[in-house]
Amino acid sequence: MIPPKTISLSGWMIGIAVVLAVAIGAVAVSRVPRSGDAGSGLPQRFDYDLKTHKTIDPALILYRQAGELPLDLSASRAVAVGPEDRIYVAGDQKILVFDREGTRRSEIALESEPRCLAVGGAGNKEPGRIYVGMRDHVEVYGPDGTRQAVWERLGEKAVLTSIAVADSADEHDIFAADAGHRVVHRYDPSGKRLAEIGRRNREQKIRGFIIPSPYFDLAVTADGLLRVVNPGMHRIEAYTFDGHFEEPLVWGKASLEIEGFCGCCNPANMAAMPGGGYVTAEKGIPRVKIYGADGNFVGVVAGPDVLAPTATITEETREDHKLEVVDVAADSRGRILVLDPAARKVRIFVARNPQMETKS
Repeated sequence: MIPPKTISLSGWMIGIAVVLAVAIGAVAVSRVPRSGDAGSGLPQRFDYDLKTHKTIDPALILYRQAGELPLDLSASRAVAVGPEDRIYVAGDQKILVFDREGTRRSEIALESEPRCLAVGGAGNKEPGRIYVGMRDHVEVYGPDGTRQAVWERLGEKAVLTSIAVADSADEHDIFAADAGHRVVHRYDPSGKRLAEIGRRNREQKIRGFIIPSPYFDLAVTADGLLRVVNPGMHRIEAYTFDGHFEEPLVWGKASLEIEGFCGCCNPANMAAMPGGGYVTAEKGIPRVKIYGADGNFVGVVAGPDVLAPTATITEETREDHKLEVVDVAADSRGRILVLDPAARKVRIFVARNPQMETKS
């Protein structure tokens, strides 16, 4: 049996050790910078590295802002281009329609909040037809704003994030990216669901889409293929409309360098350029960039100095303080439309070298 005095001494020593540990911990915590004006809360070296990668070489910035469209939307979600380069913006519970010069022409009221949209182009069977992605289904509106159809609901797990429309003479199908089910749904113009694209399949070498956050974009390109962002793998994949994976055409890589995509899951949004290239938008470090038809980096449209209102907002970890992610589109003239939800506007960019608008 241990003598009572020994027990008392041991307890006293343990108490002193605990007090010292708490004091040391408090001092250490007090020396860590917080988010906001005092810093990001991350080590100084991390802040330095992040600041370095947020700075873009001016020689790489190939576009300039030529105009903007102010939006009376508290939560803007998506931007799309239709026939005659009309501009469509979805947000709140409506769609705003502008002509190519930026004059507001109409407003379409919706019954719920839209998440994405696409518009049938001049080559489509139904030019000007508007496809609106709600959380779990697609709604269809005529060019005059009249609702024409409500397609089947895809279940509680569905989270529609992007829609694309085929505009060729032979193809008029509609594709909807579903981040909840991690697949692309293919529809015919009547709303009949024809197939799922991109589900994991080892025999076809399809690894499946990795979607850590609700950003999952797609586009139909001029070569008749479907391009789909696989954000968790930092790349853009190619599929036929029948769902065949075109592995040789995959491009993109994870990198903090300007040529790649950084963060957990980028690019967040993407659109096809009229000349065959791509415009991409990243979250985290907000960057809008141009890539050629082969996936090679071409240059920058805009970076954090334009798209981030403060230095600390790009480093924020709290959901209600994070910078809202921009959406992108391109019109027939090669202008880049950047929907900036934080600024409540669509920024219109043109190439500094006009020849780029036809080569991208």
